[in-house]
Amino acid sequence: MQSEALETEGLSQVDRDENGVAHAFREDVLEGLSQKTKAVPARWLYDDAGSELFEEITRLPEYYPTRAETEILERRGGDFAGLIGRGRAVVEFGSGSSVKTPLLLRAIAPAAYVPLDISGDFLRAAAADLAQNFPQLPVHPVEADFTRPVVLPEAVAGLPMLGFFPGSTIGNMVARTAVDLLRSMRETLGNGSMLLIGMDLIKDPAVLTAAYDDTRGITARFNQNLAHRINRELGGTIPVDKLRHVARWNDTYARIEMHLEASEDLAFEIAGRSFTMARRETIHTENSHKFDRRSQYTLLLAGGWTPVERWLDAQQRFSLLLASATRPRNAP
Repeated sequence: MQSEALETEGLSQVDRDENGVAHAFREDVLEGLSQKTKAVPARWLYDDAGSELFEEITRLPEYYPTRAETEILERRGGDFAGLIGRGRAVVEFGSGSSVKTPLLLRAIAPAAYVPLDISGDFLRAAAADLAQNFPQLPVHPVEADFTRPVVLPEAVAGLPMLGFFPGSTIGNMVARTAVDLLRSMRETLGNGSMLLIGMDLIKDPAVLTAAYDDTRGITARFNQNLAHRINRELGGTIPVDKLRHVARWNDTYARIEMHLEASEDLAFEIAGRSFTMARRETIHTENSHKFDRRSQYTLLLAGGWTPVERWLDAQQRFSLLLASATRPRNAP
């Protein structure tokens, strides 16, 4: 039975051209590849094909974060119910397939669910699947780039909000951008809101590197899919077979970095503009920062959130943190 409250079409807040290509995607790619150190924001890895590949990554034996976070969600439902309470609208930022979401929804009995994702078709399919499992729950999918301001549906206006940001996606961002995002979430969700957020923990670099460079090559395909997307949507001529997936630990910044490395000198076009890459030059496609307790709390506080509770999985690989919207105050 499908929920009668499901907005099957959802809302779209992604600005697209006449061919359906996001203007921000074109701008980010052209600007990022024009820089001396080439880079494209990680959010553009997640078109429909990229989202499907990432879901495959989460099932790989090397990729521990999903299993560790799921363990926390399964074990701590009573804690969530006690601290969060019932009747909130759950706003999930970058919802993807929403596979972990039912564990949270069953624990806290929310009044509504608002999944936000930039991949529209993937979003709506996932929202429809979830609505079948929760037929009495109003579901309002919103196609949006959650790194920018998001207007929530009128149907949830006035409800207390719980932001849900699992998967350590916050780790994809440098500190400045992460703080900006947390502040934007604080503004979107409003006073009295709460945030349940996943953050991966610092650990053995060998374990971390393996999680982002699996033996089956799924992560490599996920990374290279960005180049396929550029070719398809922006009329690119990137020779994808000449770009090698690279994942490495950067201890200075406590992060795994993903790059696409040129195996030889390259020349190609994107949207009518010419680009070159020297052999071994890279396109930096993703960061995945890792945290300890102090850096987690500092980040949340800087973003306008006051830590309430922190949970770890049994092997202490991953953490979920609950925070409340910091009340404005004039004192230091």
